[in-house]
Amino acid sequence: QVRLVESGGGLAQAGGQLRLSCTASGRTYSGGTTGWFRQAPGKEREFVAAVRWISGITAYADSVKGRFTISRDNAKNTVYLQMNSLKTEDTAVYYCAAQRGVSAITTRGYYDAWGQGTQVIVSS
Repeated sequence: QVRLVESGGGLAQAGGQLRLSCTASGRTYSGGTTGWFRQAPGKEREFVAAVRWISGITAYADSVKGRFTISRDNAKNTVYLQMNSLKTEDTAVYYCAAQRGVSAITTRGYYDAWGQGTQVIVSS
């Protein structure tokens, strides 16, 4: 079973930046997709970004396009989320998720492995 561990969350000011990391171990999903989701208090968990491991094709939520960048390091089994120009509405717990496939990569239900989450707080 694949295990996902996130790191890099914390406190940032609006306009600042943070970088999140997600490292996979165990029976990793070669050729699949890894994504980031977030959940703010009182809200549903929503898609943020995803990357396909083999092709490197990425997808982003409209709310983060142009500000966030997802990338992967195949040798380290690690996916990164570079978050720039942070806004207070980016405050949430960020979760890393993985799926074996490359379809419906923005859909939460297609991911079957999840990390524990890392808190991001953006202050004004």
